[in-house]
Amino acid sequence: MKTLTFAIDFDGCLAEYEFPTIGIQTIKQKQLMSILNKLQSKGHKLILWTSRGEPALQEAIDWCESKGLIFDMHQVNPYFKKLSGPSPKIVADYYIDDKALEFGDNESRDRTLSLLEKLLDE
Repeated sequence: MKTLTFAIDFDGCLAEYEFPTIGIQTIKQKQLMSILNKLQSKGHKLILWTSRGEPALQEAIDWCESKGLIFDMHQVNPYFKKLSGPSPKIVADYYIDDKALEFGDNESRDRTLSLLEKLLDE
């Protein structure tokens, strides 16, 4: 089994966006947290990847831990050595972010391009 690395955003993904406080957690966000725990128990790596700085970052970490989600790392990925040298981008197999646009296959590329073209018309 290949070990996968997931970079997960906090606000909007694990809890509703209410920055700088922590928003409520919806049923789908609870489901995401449960699935992430199961993936981690199978050996996959979870990295909290958020724009939160201190002290809001630690509040998010503590909140996740109180819900049973303990990340392998926060804001960095020591599991991957970058061939190009230091970079602030975390390398992961998957990124879970409420602000992301998918561009991985032709269908998702078409959706993203269509959305961006609509923005041009606004």
